[in-house]
Amino acid sequence: MLSANEFEARNHALQTLIAAAYNLSPRAISGGPTWLDTDHYDIVARTPGGVRPNLNEQMSMLRKLLSDRFHLKFHREPKELRAYALTIAKGGPKLKESTASGDASPGGPPPLVFVVSPQLVRLPGRNATMAELASVLQRGALDDPVLDKTGLTAAYDFDLEFTPDEKVFGGALGKGTDDSDRPDLFTAIHQQLGLRLKATRGSVDVLVIDHMERPAEN
Repeated sequence: MLSANEFEARNHALQTLIAAAYNLSPRAISGGPTWLDTDHYDIVARTPGGVRPNLNEQMSMLRKLLSDRFHLKFHREPKELRAYALTIAKGGPKLKESTASGDASPGGPPPLVFVVSPQLVRLPGRNATMAELASVLQRGALDDPVLDKTGLTAAYDFDLEFTPDEKVFGGALGKGTDDSDRPDLFTAIHQQLGLRLKATRGSVDVLVIDHMERPAEN
């Protein structure tokens, strides 16, 4: 959200937009046309009212756009996939429970998004839940779904910093410099948040695309 009522997404493949709209790992999307991950689109939209919609409301609008413009139709079916389980590490979580209200300001809390550079990746979380952390990890950093198994239901403030390597962002950032004093993602989550990401397999609700159409040219 650029302001209280301006939404913008630039140069996104539809697979990425569907993953965001339905809170999925892109790997949990099946079927669809060949151009699902090759055609890229810009979205510039205005939202109604003067109050910034929260993330769930934004994604509801994105789901409607995908239905209206691309005639997206799908069904869901459970499938066992490789996944990561986000759990509490031995010693307990190192998280500060947030004292801010989710609606403390008209703009709401800052979005939970990665700040990326080739040498360092930061994820500043403010008033963020573990479900939201699992969501941003599976939609951005990791190839496989992330299952929140922490049992933590509060909102927290935290700062996660790690050195990128071939295991995150599809290897697009390469490997950070050898002299970096920041650990990789998995070690950082353990050391900085008191959590653990463990490779596993689990049942995931896969979104199976039945029908999509390219939008008509204006």
